[in-house]
Amino acid sequence: MKSDKFGRFFLIAGIILVSLNLRTSIASVGPLIPFIREDLGMSNGLAGFLTTLPLLTFASFSLFAPKIGQKLGYGKAIFLGIALLAFGVVIRVVGGIPLLLMGTALTGIGIVIANVLLIPMIKVQLPQKLGLMTALMATMMSLSAAVAAGISVPIAVDLDFGWRGSLASWVILMILALGIWIPQLRSKRSFNLGSKGGKNVWASKLGWYITLFMGSQSVIYFTFTTWLPDMLIDQGWTPVEAGAISSVMQLFGLIGSYFAPTLIMRLKQQSTFTLGVGILYVLGFAALFLEIDWLTYASLTVIGICMGASLSIGYVFISLRTAEDETTSNLSAMVQSLGYFLAAIGPFLFGWSLDLFNNWDFLIWFMLFFTGLFIYFGMYSGRDQKI
Repeated sequence: MKSDKFGRFFLIAGIILVSLNLRTSIASVGPLIPFIREDLGMSNGLAGFLTTLPLLTFASFSLFAPKIGQKLGYGKAIFLGIALLAFGVVIRVVGGIPLLLMGTALTGIGIVIANVLLIPMIKVQLPQKLGLMTALMATMMSLSAAVAAGISVPIAVDLDFGWRGSLASWVILMILALGIWIPQLRSKRSFNLGSKGGKNVWASKLGWYITLFMGSQSVIYFTFTTWLPDMLIDQGWTPVEAGAISSVMQLFGLIGSYFAPTLIMRLKQQSTFTLGVGILYVLGFAALFLEIDWLTYASLTVIGICMGASLSIGYVFISLRTAEDETTSNLSAMVQSLGYFLAAIGPFLFGWSLDLFNNWDFLIWFMLFFTGLFIYFGMYSGRDQKI
């Protein structure tokens, strides 16, 4: 009995620490883009590609994650993912643009292996705590993203680490996660306990709706968090202020990411809840057109809460809309493959449009368009049905 409690403690602690590492390597880049761009002489489009590249690797390698999990077991596969992430974080800061891009791609591969397999692992090993652990997973991701966005510039400027030292500093948290995760390498419970094969999620209309819902929320998150600091700087905010307000926005996301799973797990259908989040998105983004300081703070608070809730809703849909463990793993791979492929166009496409038109209002219209898609696909995904 004591052994089981000890093992469960390390499992939950490991899930929390792994989750903390799934956003830092991406969220820390946005506030530092002006420094990276100036140091390496990059265009806006190529700078935006720094956030797009890991999303492309998410899309490419998500489909392989379930097979890696079956081959190695969830424990070893997730450990491999975090190890690749740490290696990529180091590689991308030791040279010029080629190594920067290579390391960034490796971080995406590492993240997606851990991210895809963590969801079915929670469902298999902690089914009675599905809502709580999903909330903790999403909350830790939002928390680390907020902290990374907020302190990246101070680490680079105030501590005189530069953008390279600032990005590299997150490897410490990854090493800690690897250490805590070691018991899962030996645990038989860390292997895939689900049925072989599972259902064909690619042939499921519901699977496609959940995928496109996740893609819409991912486009909103990654595009907006990448370019918000630059937009605020253009409006007269300092780089430190822009990074801080971006961090505060994501800190408010903790409210949405933690409470959303608890609320929607109690509902037979989640469509109305998802619609409510979409309406708040519309109000928050529309208010940014006015460029009034206090209204900017208020709107970013609302947007932050919605971003946190959106991620949690997407993860809960993956678990609630599948019956078998293997189907959950397959849907997780599909959602994060095509969902992130759609998300990958966001930062790059907007960076390209900024080079052409130099108009920040386009960012807000871009967000409103994908909010419409978020509402449409979320309404169907929220119905009480299973693949």
